[in-house]
Amino acid sequence: MESRRRKGLNGVLSSLSLVCVILDLQLDGVLGATHVEIEQHLEMGRKLLAAGQLAEALSHYHSAVEGDSDNYLTYYKRAAVFLAMGKSKSALPDLTRAILLKPDFLAARMQRGNILLKQGNTHEAREDFQAVLDRNLAQEEAEDQLMRTNELEELQEEAHAAHHQGDYSTTINVLERVIEISPWDPESRELRAECYIRLGDPQKAILDLTPTTRLRNDNRAAFLKLSTLHYSLGEHHDSLGHIRDCLKLDQDDKECFSHYKQVKKLSKQLDSAEEHIQEERYEDAIDKYESVMRTEPNVPYYTNLAKERICFCLVKLRMADDAIDICSEAHQRDPRNVNILRDRAEAFILNQEYEKAVEDYQEAREFDGDNNEIREGLDRAQKMLKVSRKRDYYKILGVNRSANKQEIIKAYRKLAMQWHPDNFQSEADKKEAEKRFIDIASAKEVLTDPEKREKFDAGEDPLDPESQQNGGQNGQAWPFHFNPFESGGNFHFKFQYN
Repeated sequence: MESRRRKGLNGVLSSLSLVCVILDLQLDGVLGATHVEIEQHLEMGRKLLAAGQLAEALSHYHSAVEGDSDNYLTYYKRAAVFLAMGKSKSALPDLTRAILLKPDFLAARMQRGNILLKQGNTHEAREDFQAVLDRNLAQEEAEDQLMRTNELEELQEEAHAAHHQGDYSTTINVLERVIEISPWDPESRELRAECYIRLGDPQKAILDLTPTTRLRNDNRAAFLKLSTLHYSLGEHHDSLGHIRDCLKLDQDDKECFSHYKQVKKLSKQLDSAEEHIQEERYEDAIDKYESVMRTEPNVPYYTNLAKERICFCLVKLRMADDAIDICSEAHQRDPRNVNILRDRAEAFILNQEYEKAVEDYQEAREFDGDNNEIREGLDRAQKMLKVSRKRDYYKILGVNRSANKQEIIKAYRKLAMQWHPDNFQSEADKKEAEKRFIDIASAKEVLTDPEKREKFDAGEDPLDPESQQNGGQNGQAWPFHFNPFESGGNFHFKFQYN
């Protein structure tokens, strides 16, 4: 029994020895091949880098580093590729590794110091520049960069002191030079963004905060701030994009998730409202914009926008009185908004208040003189005002501009019966009645004819001989060439149902 155990153990030991021999042989073969491969990778990396094919060059340098993790030059060369690609944060560990492997490698020291200076890290940058000068006092670049490092440190202190005193304008001015020296320093940009916010300039704050999202590995605070700023400016799609970026970094971030829900809800309502308008579902659009005001009552932009668009929808629905009220409220909130002035002018036209329509269009033109829609609207309103001072067919029949054909005919019949000359005794009253009756008949003729009504709505009187080209006898249209009460015979009044 004992003999069998010994034989088995000897067999196992023999097998293990054989495996070890085989592994040693394989390892020797790999190591021998690796040196050649490393040289090939380095050479290909050099050629590709010179040709500007950075991603391909980087791949070869990765292989070279993996093949020889103790070669300081492979790290340095890979760092050069990272820098060419604008990835300074990735280059920094490679430069640090190269310096650890070769402490007197001044080129790597100089390159790392430059990166640290641009990142605003004055303490470590100074150490690198000083280390270069300790070994080479004639290194002018290191001396210049050391002076910039000292300048940056003084400016940083000056900026923080001004900010602490609440002098935001001075802080911004000082940070201008700070960021010029250290453009990769997120802290300086964040401080300047805060100053811009304090001074009421969120757009410039956005310009400073945007690059900081790339300058820090996890900058959820910047994404949240950017989302909040865009939201306050009414840029809800941009706001939604930034808050989603925050949640990509941490889906459980409570602040970002809470803001995300608010922005998503509001954005959905706004998009839905505009879709309804595109589909001419104006009542549904009004409902959505009223929901917008309930969802976000604290940001003026959204209330202003909602009232502006509700004003537009009411005009499209030809609800003149309601439109004038809402448009006037919207105008008080946003006096220079030409869209509101345009829509209120159209509401005034619906209400036959042409002078007010002209005034609104003229005010809109002052704010946007190059707007063709405003110029055309003003021209139309002025024509309508001119025509209305002669004869306004809507006023003659006492109907709104939105009246349909049945309403116009009904008003015509009622007034025609009232003002028929046979209803009056004295010659003076008959003459007045004849005049009124002709106007009533003219109004009915124009407003029940789609083509003539369209011309009148555009500011042209289709029965005015001055505006006729080839209409009627001698270029005139009835009633200017024909008066039913001047024929000398009895006129028989009949209602027409068309």
